[in-house]
Amino acid sequence: MSEGPRIEDIRQKTVVLRIDGMESAAVERDVPFAGDGGAPLGFDIYRPADADPARPLPAVILVAGYRGEGFRSRIGCDFKQMGSVTSWARLFAASGLAAIAGSNREPVGDAIALAAHVQRNGASLGVDAARLGLWAASGNVPTALRLLIERRSDPIRCAALWYGYTLDLPGATHVADGSRQFGYANACAGRSVEEIPAGTALFFARAGLEESPGLNESLDRFAAAALARNLPLTLVNHPAGRHAFDLFQDDEASRHAVRQALAFSRFQLGAGPGPETLGRVAP
Repeated sequence: MSEGPRIEDIRQKTVVLRIDGMESAAVERDVPFAGDGGAPLGFDIYRPADADPARPLPAVILVAGYRGEGFRSRIGCDFKQMGSVTSWARLFAASGLAAIAGSNREPVGDAIALAAHVQRNGASLGVDAARLGLWAASGNVPTALRLLIERRSDPIRCAALWYGYTLDLPGATHVADGSRQFGYANACAGRSVEEIPAGTALFFARAGLEESPGLNESLDRFAAAALARNLPLTLVNHPAGRHAFDLFQDDEASRHAVRQALAFSRFQLGAGPGPETLGRVAP
């Protein structure tokens, strides 16, 4: 979110953790779905290399919170082609889950349409539609939170959220201000923590040295309100972490946070605590 790395670095940078099975993940690209208003869009789905087609997999949807056209014009590629997105998707696949990353024109409506498509078509996708989670980072997080709210009647089980703006509690404007500065969708404007489904498990990775204005204030206030509701919340704080530390800080604290998010997603989606490879760096 803050100024710093070059655009090429942002586009190409991958997660600092490597585990066995990442590079051998099976990838099906540009699977068609109807976005908001019926617009034709596509998503990529990642699966473990040894996935059994007869056994539907729990799945994680990687959520985009920026308009596709503006994102491509600034970054030079689709959200689903980002190194951060492809490497996180491969990590989920190597951890025994399916991972789904889509294109969009309008972030909120298209994210809702993608989740609905996956839930309707889980059987044909080899996905267990009753075991869906989300992943989002930075300015994509408000759209992920809105997706949790909108799918309350067909709930998403969990969300792993990284150093992100959340939603503005009464009297605060941090998320709205960030939306104007950075261009992400202020997807939860006018919404509240009370609208997050009570059974949805939340994981937040927090950068202790976050540079983006108002981001940690937004995250901390959201976390306090979530705890006041007694929501199932896991908060991992990297005290020396800066924005995008999972990409730009190759230290054990960053790798440990990534492992925790993978284990969280596996546990919440009923896939177990995680294979031994989650603790081993691939050669």
